[in-house]
Amino acid sequence: MDASRLLLLIFTVMTASDCAESAERRCFNSTPESYNLIEGEAFYFVPYDVENLDEKFTWFRNNSDNEIENITSDENEDVHHHGGALFLLNPVLTDSGFYTARDDRSSGECYNHYVTFRVFKKSLKFHSKLLYGKIKNSDDSKNVPCPSTIGHFCEMLNGNFSWNKDSEPLEGRHEKDLWIKNATKADEGIYTCICTWTHNGLEYTSSASRRLEHLGERAFSVFYVLLMMIYIIHVFPDGLSSHNKVNVQEFKKFHCDEPSVHRDVEIISPANKEQFAEEGIGIKLSCSVFCGTDVEANCKASWHIDGVSPDQIAGYNEAMKPVSQRPAKDTISTAILTIDKVSAQDFNSKFVCRGVGMYTLRNVTLTLKPRESIIPLVVGGVCVLFFCVLAAVLVKCFAIDLALFFRPCFPLSRCDKDGRMFDAYVVYQMQSVDKATEDALCQFVAKVLPSVLEEKCGYRLFIHGRDDIPGEDRLELVEDRMKQSRRLMVILTPDSESESSDQHPISPQNPLIGGFDWQVGLHHALLQRDMSVILIQLGDEGPQGYAHLSAGLQHLILKSAPIRWYEDSRGAAACNSRFWKSVRYLMPATPAKQRPQSAIV
Repeated sequence: MDASRLLLLIFTVMTASDCAESAERRCFNSTPESYNLIEGEAFYFVPYDVENLDEKFTWFRNNSDNEIENITSDENEDVHHHGGALFLLNPVLTDSGFYTARDDRSSGECYNHYVTFRVFKKSLKFHSKLLYGKIKNSDDSKNVPCPSTIGHFCEMLNGNFSWNKDSEPLEGRHEKDLWIKNATKADEGIYTCICTWTHNGLEYTSSASRRLEHLGERAFSVFYVLLMMIYIIHVFPDGLSSHNKVNVQEFKKFHCDEPSVHRDVEIISPANKEQFAEEGIGIKLSCSVFCGTDVEANCKASWHIDGVSPDQIAGYNEAMKPVSQRPAKDTISTAILTIDKVSAQDFNSKFVCRGVGMYTLRNVTLTLKPRESIIPLVVGGVCVLFFCVLAAVLVKCFAIDLALFFRPCFPLSRCDKDGRMFDAYVVYQMQSVDKATEDALCQFVAKVLPSVLEEKCGYRLFIHGRDDIPGEDRLELVEDRMKQSRRLMVILTPDSESESSDQHPISPQNPLIGGFDWQVGLHHALLQRDMSVILIQLGDEGPQGYAHLSAGLQHLILKSAPIRWYEDSRGAAACNSRFWKSVRYLMPATPAKQRPQSAIV
């Protein structure tokens, strides 16, 4: 192979490699932007179609010598960038030029953003090229909005607003939009919105100005009548014929009442940044923007999905509604995005509602969130309800067990200091009962009751026949022992008063229900209320029930049902049986034998 062919082969390979690399690095170009700045006033710039400032950005500038310079990210420099944001902290005339940002996104896509800055001297602060539109209408109350180039980044950087009129400060006006109520000719002038913001610990100032002119109703009428005459002369130089006659009054009404006023674009919907959707179900998203008054030719709403137009993605359809105008001719443009079926990918996409007006552009990002199913909530609620019912049933069934279990942890100290010697005064009857009932009563009172409550539980009981002191007066004994007892334990037997008391006379020597013992106990329980009553029923109450008992005793039975004792029941003599747990629950928390001796007098 000769030298010429070798050189041709090398050139072909290098050219193919350069073309492949060029094709691989091909980027999308954004629409160029342009801004006029004032010398010495800081400026913060973010390309309009950048959503994530933390992507990989590289900034360049074409200087006056048409040389490309790389812009640093060092925040100590007056001109630097922080990701996708460009800072011109102290712009000078030489900072004018063409700036480029290369945006290499994590998705693999690449975008080029272009912006041109022209820096004007301070002496040209009110130059026509530095004024953001003219506000000229006959409204009584006029709104002077801060131009979006300053107002938008001032809110992003948490800056403070202030206003000047013809270089004179307006005291107390620190809102983004300046409202002038009952405007007159004297309110005309140049209004400057000033934003004071902080970066890197230093304070900077940015401003933008607008001219306000006030037109009275008469001036408006003359102006538009002249405009109408010029229009008629221009369109109909030969005069008006009956076929194409113009209704002058309708023309005046349409053109004189509401002049065109461009406003900063305002996103009306979506109002929220998130919207719930169900996977596999279609959904419609509305993007509505307000642009001003009678400016339908310069008002457009549109949707973008991850930076791509819906027309380029299958399953999406964007429909533009005609520009609507309210009675006041406020212009609203609406774009409806229809998603045939919401997919899992849609929940990770960013839906950008974009509004474009005469002077401003504004974006709002909406994300879809999967609607949570109500089934887990219902299941959770049923489980909580089940556990609550179960807990209530357990507490109901084991309330006595729980109370006895926690009783040692919460002793009632006031009961230990009442000075009483006995835990319970036991009353019962021996007359009007058959032999079997008498034997059962004697067995229960003399053996079972003391063996469990006194020997196993530590209580001290006063039982007639066992604790009587020989020779002591019966009446005094009963009265004293009642006062020394905390509880009155009444033992009921079947048909305990079924026979007449004349056959078995009641005397103070017999501890009978209805006798002196019961009269004293009833007095302490019902009238003085200084002792509680424990009712124990031996076996069943009998065919008559409790109708044969005294009214006071029936009253106590209605308040608290008697505890039933069955001698042949399982575990009857065990202190942990259901019967003895119920008795212990009604007895004092601290038995007399477990209290200090100083507490028992």
